[in-house]
Amino acid sequence: MNGGDKLIINVGRQLGSGGRMVAQLLAKTFDARFYDKEILELAAKESGFSEEYFEQNDECKGFFRSLLNIRAVHLADSGFYQNDFSQEALFKIQSDAIRKAAAEGNCVFVGRCADYVLRDMPECVNIFVTAPIDIRIDRVAERHHCSRDEARHMIEKGEHERATYYNYYTGKHWGASESYHLCIDASVMGIEETADYIAKFINARR
Repeated sequence: MNGGDKLIINVGRQLGSGGRMVAQLLAKTFDARFYDKEILELAAKESGFSEEYFEQNDECKGFFRSLLNIRAVHLADSGFYQNDFSQEALFKIQSDAIRKAAAEGNCVFVGRCADYVLRDMPECVNIFVTAPIDIRIDRVAERHHCSRDEARHMIEKGEHERATYYNYYTGKHWGASESYHLCIDASVMGIEETADYIAKFINARR
């Protein structure tokens, strides 16, 4: 790996796989700043727009048209259209925030096409975390206090939106092994051991 001692880790993840927890452990291991939804707050701060717009559009392609229909009158009155505040504009603002954060030091980004946004940075390591569907259903059901059927629906809907968003903006296929340096099933070793394994992989590349 080129790029000196600087390190950027981009973590893609299946819903309920434990990928976010793995990413948090990696951030601690490498003394890196952690960005999941934090990047939405940063994008809002940098742009001056409401964080709500970034939250509603978060990894979900196709939301923006509904938002415009619901708030058309308010948006027109506020000059929203004149600002060319489209879904693509939201993505660009968020991407700029990711690049700015990455330029400032070691980072771990969760999702949000960060692997694509930072594709020209040689210090990036791109990871994808998976787990069997039954394990993911159990984890989502426990987290949201819902039935397994409801959890399965949440996973299917969420991953469809996530894949559509990623594929649209990157021209690649979400979860496809060729898009990442390492794909790993977190259920095999557990969250902590998976993070340790990834850390060893990263150190071996540096």
